[in-house]
Amino acid sequence: MLKALIADFKIIFDRDPAARNWLEVVFCYPGLQALVLHRFAHWLYSLGLPFLPRFISHLARFLTGIEIHPGATIGKGVFIDHGMGVVVGETAIVGDYALIYQGVTLGGTGKQSGKRHPTLGENVVVGAGAKVLGNLQIGNNVRIGAGSVVLRDVPSDCTVVGVPGRIVFRSGERVEPLEHGRLPDSEAQVIRALVDRIESLEQSLQLVQTRQSLAACYAMAAVIPQEGAQNFIPSEPPTEGTDAPSPKCRLSDRAIDEFLDGAGI
Repeated sequence: MLKALIADFKIIFDRDPAARNWLEVVFCYPGLQALVLHRFAHWLYSLGLPFLPRFISHLARFLTGIEIHPGATIGKGVFIDHGMGVVVGETAIVGDYALIYQGVTLGGTGKQSGKRHPTLGENVVVGAGAKVLGNLQIGNNVRIGAGSVVLRDVPSDCTVVGVPGRIVFRSGERVEPLEHGRLPDSEAQVIRALVDRIESLEQSLQLVQTRQSLAACYAMAAVIPQEGAQNFIPSEPPTEGTDAPSPKCRLSDRAIDEFLDGAGI
C-alpha cells in the first residue's frame, strides 16, 4: 500500500503542470486524498469487515466528490485529475498509471452479481465525462475521449470516441495523454462523407434531367415543321461528360461503413 501511495504522489508532478510543491498536492488534490482513503478502505474490505469500509468510502465521497467503492481494485500511479463526480464501481479494476478526469463513471449494467464493472489496463486515459459501462476489458494504452460512452471491449493501443464509443485508429501516431484537442472526430468525418455523397447524387440527377429535357426537345422537333424545329434544338448539343460536373466523393465510403459497424469494436 505504501509503494502505491508513493507512486500516486509522484505521478501528479509528471502529469499536472499546476503541481508546484508537495504541500499543495497533499492538501489540495482531492484525487490523491480519495485514493489514500480508498486504499485504506479496500484493505479493510479485503479483511471482510461489514460496515467500516463503506463508511470510509462515503466519507471520502463527502470530502472529495469522488466515489470509489471499497471493493474496487486500483493500481499504482493512478491520477484522478480534479475528480468531481468520478464513480468507480465495486468490481472495477483500474490498471497502473491510469489517468482519470472529472465526471468519469466506471459503472455496471443490470443487477447481476459477480464481475459487472470494467477492467482498465495500464496507461489508460479516460477523458472528462466518459462512461465505461459493464464488465468490459479495456486494453493497455487506450485513450477514451471526453464524453464518450463505451459499451464494448477495446483492444490495446486504440483511441475511442463518440456515443456509443467507436475505435478510431491513429496509424501509429503517438498522441500525448493531455492533448485532448487532437482526438479524431469520427462523427464529423462521417457527416462530411454523407454530404459529399448527397452532392454526388444531386449532380447525377441533374445530368439525367438535362438529358431527358434534350430528348423531349428532339422528339418535339420531329413532329413540327422544320422552321419551328430550330427553336427547340440546341445549336450545340452537349457532348458526353459536359452536361454537368462529374460526380466525385472527397471521402471514401469506408468511413461511413466503419462508423456504422462500430469502427472495429
